[in-house]
Amino acid sequence: MSELTSTALVTGGSRGIGKAIAKRLAADGYLVYITYVSKPELAQEVCSEIESQGGRARSFQLDIGDPEQVQKLFAAEIKDRVRLDVLVNNAGLTKDGLLVRMKKEQWEDVLRTNLSGTFFCLQQAAKIMMRQKYGRIINLSSVTAQAGNAGQANYTAAKSGIIGLTKTAAQELAPRNITVNAVAPGFIATDMTAALPEEVREQYLEKIPGKRFGETDDVAQAVSFLASPQSGYITGQVLGINGGMYM
Repeated sequence: MSELTSTALVTGGSRGIGKAIAKRLAADGYLVYITYVSKPELAQEVCSEIESQGGRARSFQLDIGDPEQVQKLFAAEIKDRVRLDVLVNNAGLTKDGLLVRMKKEQWEDVLRTNLSGTFFCLQQAAKIMMRQKYGRIINLSSVTAQAGNAGQANYTAAKSGIIGLTKTAAQELAPRNITVNAVAPGFIATDMTAALPEEVREQYLEKIPGKRFGETDDVAQAVSFLASPQSGYITGQVLGINGGMYM
């Protein structure tokens, strides 16, 4: 395995937080694999940016909520082809609504992608990392998992589940020198948050002791550390990246 290329897989790496993480890990020296569901042109733009800065990257279309697609990607593109040192489970979606009005599909779609998808990718990565006796797994949770958020019962349940999954996986995989941690971003400035009404943005800003919205690079820097060899005695932890915001 030592002859294979050290690789980091970032799900949902074509925009926002995932893009920033992919670029940072490429700068750290990893060959970066990013996944996307739609808009391959955005994923290719990220790869081109990374390559223009001297890094290496490839993109793959993947619905992480489909276990067969996940298994096929790992079998065809990762196992015995590269050394998978880092997995960042970033891909996710939102389908907000008050819980009394939330449709079954809204609930199931978000849990399927955000929680089950994280599990499917973690499971496949763990099998590879256990053989090589090394790995870093970082799961994206959210401040809402720690405090709740009206209108996001599905999203909050999924992100809370990720915390439990992280802690359990950390215990199971620690004997093989694999760490599993989560980061829980607060209000991070992305295209999605920019689309919110100004009054909503102001309400959130009032709740942040740091008096600013986070940047995607704030999350990427934390992930970079948790992905590094220097974080080897840190596992099962949830790192809040929120400027002191706990809703």
